[in-house]
Amino acid sequence: MDPIESVSSREVYRNAWMIVREDRIRRADGSAGIYGVVEKPAYALVIPFDGDRFRLVEQFRYPLGMRRWEFPQGTAPDRADAEPGELAARELREETGLRAGSMVELGLIDCAPGFVSQRGRVFLATELTEGEPERETEEQDMRSAWFSRAEVEKMISTGMITDSQSIAAYAHLLLYERDKA
Repeated sequence: MDPIESVSSREVYRNAWMIVREDRIRRADGSAGIYGVVEKPAYALVIPFDGDRFRLVEQFRYPLGMRRWEFPQGTAPDRADAEPGELAARELREETGLRAGSMVELGLIDCAPGFVSQRGRVFLATELTEGEPERETEEQDMRSAWFSRAEVEKMISTGMITDSQSIAAYAHLLLYERDKA
């Protein structure tokens, strides 16, 4: 039995990328409460790795009001039923221009499970071929660059990379590498 029962739900806002709803709930002890929930389609995050370096993207993140470095990632509301690997290949190509000869799924990330329904799959992309990015309008300010492992780890430890999905994805990579060794 779920510890929380949904009593009612109402949509508060909707656009092509998200739905915001407000749910009235009842807890196991009978007390009432409310949840604000952001529904977003699943996303894919890709760790492009050429054996020595990682490819990151940097873009302006409007809610934060600043530019941030992160691994390529995204969703496709118009293709919410797309296979995760297909979505990952698309995001990699769009944001960096890279094509991967090998794409290995490393794990699953829940974005912010206290209020967001979105879940993401993490992929390691190797055997990379360079090409031109195919960025969407929202990504026109994006740039991408290669970084060594030491640089990526320093960027995480000094706060240059603060994207929780990228940091969690890097943890998936480290566990994958440890288990492979």
